[in-house]
Amino acid sequence: MGFFKKMFGMEKPANAEVNPAPAEADPETGGEISPERLGVNGEYDQSGLAKRVALAFDGDSDVMDVDSLWVAQTGGSVVLKGSVPSQEILDKMVELASGVSGATDVSVDQVTIG
Repeated sequence: MGFFKKMFGMEKPANAEVNPAPAEADPETGGEISPERLGVNGEYDQSGLAKRVALAFDGDSDVMDVDSLWVAQTGGSVVLKGSVPSQEILDKMVELASGVSGATDVSVDQVTIG
Protein backbone atom coordinates (compact mmCIF):
# COMPACT_ATOMS: atom_id res chain seq x y z
CA MET A 1 0.00 0.00 0.00
CA GLY A 2 1.38 3.41 -0.90
CA PHE A 3 1.89 6.41 1.36
CA PHE A 4 -1.08 8.29 -0.07
CA LYS A 5 -3.56 5.48 0.56
CA LYS A 6 -2.08 4.60 3.97
CA MET A 7 -2.18 8.15 5.25
CA PHE A 8 -5.35 9.50 3.69
CA GLY A 9 -7.42 6.33 3.15
CA MET A 10 -8.04 6.95 -0.52
CA GLU A 11 -6.57 6.26 -3.90
CA LYS A 12 -4.48 8.97 -5.52
CA PRO A 13 -6.74 11.36 -7.44
CA ALA A 14 -6.55 11.32 -11.22
CA ASN A 15 -3.89 13.66 -12.60
CA ALA A 16 -2.41 14.21 -9.12
CA GLU A 17 0.84 16.18 -9.15
CA VAL A 18 3.56 16.81 -6.58
CA ASN A 19 3.86 20.48 -7.58
CA PRO A 20 0.64 21.49 -9.41
CA ALA A 21 -0.34 24.99 -10.44
CA PRO A 22 -3.15 26.54 -8.37
CA ALA A 23 -6.53 25.83 -9.99
CA GLU A 24 -8.72 28.01 -7.76
CA ALA A 25 -8.60 30.83 -5.23
CA ASP A 26 -8.00 30.35 -1.51
CA PRO A 27 -11.49 30.14 0.06
CA GLU A 28 -10.23 31.84 3.22
CA THR A 29 -8.63 34.89 1.58
CA GLY A 30 -9.91 34.93 -2.00
CA GLY A 31 -6.30 35.23 -3.15
CA GLU A 32 -3.77 32.71 -4.35
CA ILE A 33 -3.52 29.48 -2.38
CA SER A 34 -0.43 29.38 -0.17
CA PRO A 35 1.99 26.61 -1.22
CA GLU A 36 1.49 24.55 1.95
CA ARG A 37 -2.30 24.46 1.35
CA LEU A 38 -2.12 23.51 -2.33
CA GLY A 39 -3.69 20.12 -3.02
CA VAL A 40 -2.54 17.47 -5.48
CA ASN A 41 -4.81 18.84 -8.23
CA GLY A 42 -4.22 22.55 -7.55
CA GLU A 43 -7.22 22.87 -5.23
CA TYR A 44 -7.21 24.31 -1.70
CA ASP A 45 -6.43 21.53 0.78
CA GLN A 46 -5.63 22.06 4.46
CA SER A 47 -3.31 19.01 4.30
CA GLY A 48 -2.05 19.74 0.80
CA LEU A 49 1.65 19.74 1.58
CA ALA A 50 1.52 16.39 3.42
CA LYS A 51 -0.50 14.86 0.58
CA ARG A 52 1.97 16.09 -2.04
CA VAL A 53 4.92 14.75 -0.01
CA ALA A 54 3.15 11.38 0.24
CA LEU A 55 2.66 11.51 -3.53
CA ALA A 56 6.37 12.23 -4.01
CA PHE A 57 7.26 9.25 -1.81
CA ASP A 58 4.90 7.01 -3.79
CA GLY A 59 6.66 8.08 -6.99
CA ASP A 60 10.11 6.94 -5.86
CA SER A 61 10.88 3.22 -5.93
CA ASP A 62 13.58 3.59 -3.24
CA VAL A 63 11.11 4.76 -0.58
CA MET A 64 7.60 3.84 -1.71
CA ASP A 65 7.56 0.58 0.27
CA VAL A 66 8.56 2.07 3.64
CA ASP A 67 5.42 1.28 5.61
CA SER A 68 6.53 2.41 9.07
CA LEU A 69 6.76 6.15 8.40
CA TRP A 70 4.05 8.81 8.47
CA VAL A 71 3.97 12.33 7.07
CA ALA A 72 2.37 15.34 8.74
CA GLN A 73 2.66 19.06 8.29
CA THR A 74 2.73 22.11 10.49
CA GLY A 75 2.40 25.10 8.19
CA GLY A 76 5.23 24.74 5.70
CA SER A 77 7.16 22.28 7.85
CA VAL A 78 7.00 18.62 6.84
CA VAL A 79 7.08 16.33 9.89
CA LEU A 80 8.22 12.73 9.41
CA LYS A 81 7.27 10.26 12.16
CA GLY A 82 8.01 6.57 12.64
CA SER A 83 10.94 4.46 11.55
CA VAL A 84 13.00 3.82 8.44
CA PRO A 85 15.38 0.96 7.65
CA SER A 86 18.50 3.09 7.05
CA GLN A 87 20.01 6.57 7.14
CA GLU A 88 20.23 6.47 3.34
CA ILE A 89 16.47 5.98 3.03
CA LEU A 90 15.82 8.80 5.50
CA ASP A 91 18.17 11.09 3.58
CA LYS A 92 16.31 10.28 0.35
CA MET A 93 12.96 11.00 1.99
CA VAL A 94 14.20 14.34 3.32
CA GLU A 95 15.46 15.20 -0.18
CA LEU A 96 12.12 14.30 -1.75
CA ALA A 97 10.10 16.20 0.88
CA SER A 98 12.34 19.26 0.55
CA GLY A 99 11.67 19.33 -3.18
CA VAL A 100 7.91 19.74 -2.75
CA SER A 101 6.69 23.30 -3.27
CA GLY A 102 5.78 24.92 0.05
CA ALA A 103 8.11 22.78 2.18
CA THR A 104 10.15 25.21 4.27
CA ASP A 105 11.65 22.58 6.60
CA VAL A 106 11.68 18.82 7.10
CA SER A 107 11.66 17.62 10.72
CA VAL A 108 13.01 14.13 11.42
CA ASP A 109 13.12 14.39 15.24
CA GLN A 110 10.41 11.71 15.51
CA VAL A 111 12.10 9.20 13.18
CA THR A 112 14.13 6.20 14.33
CA ILE A 113 16.52 4.26 12.12
CA GLY A 114 16.68 0.49 12.08
